[in-house]
Amino acid sequence: MPQPDHISKLGVPEPATLDDDLRTIWRKCLDKLGFVPNVYSAYSLKPERLRNFMAMYNEIMLSESALSKLEREMVAVVVSSANRCYYCLVAHGAAVRQLSGDPELGEMMALNYRVARLDARQRTMLDFAWKLTTTPWLIEDADRDELRAAGFDAQAIFDLAETVAFFNLSNRMASATDMMPNKEYHRAMRG
Repeated sequence: MPQPDHISKLGVPEPATLDDDLRTIWRKCLDKLGFVPNVYSAYSLKPERLRNFMAMYNEIMLSESALSKLEREMVAVVVSSANRCYYCLVAHGAAVRQLSGDPELGEMMALNYRVARLDARQRTMLDFAWKLTTTPWLIEDADRDELRAAGFDAQAIFDLAETVAFFNLSNRMASATDMMPNKEYHRAMRG
């Protein structure tokens, strides 16, 4: 059964009705990716929130960080797996496949990251992401100590926690709006 055709059950504005700065972003996405990520279209219902969302995403996922781009995408997929967020599993699973060059890694992150061959640092990072997502009230000094023992300093722990928190927010928005991923993500880096 194919994926539903809607972008968001709340509807999305026509791109021609968007402010100039957002239409420019749409054109850049089309030029660079060949499509506009549906998360942008869904958030365009509230243009200022879209701008804030993009700024926060860019800061967390693209700026200088103690976590590599691949590690941040792995965190996004593991958080989305815990939350069963279809949109983010598909979109960020594609990013994991692309960044790692491993078509299986994205699937392992989505279904059960524990089966993946990860180094001790990555395993500790993803265990923390899973726990912070599923039982945040149980996070304690021992969890931060484990991260420190795996090589994470205070800034790295902050970056990790912020990435986990951001994707918990994103997952809940995607679920609340029944946001569908772009079909292009399904085909990306499938070997």
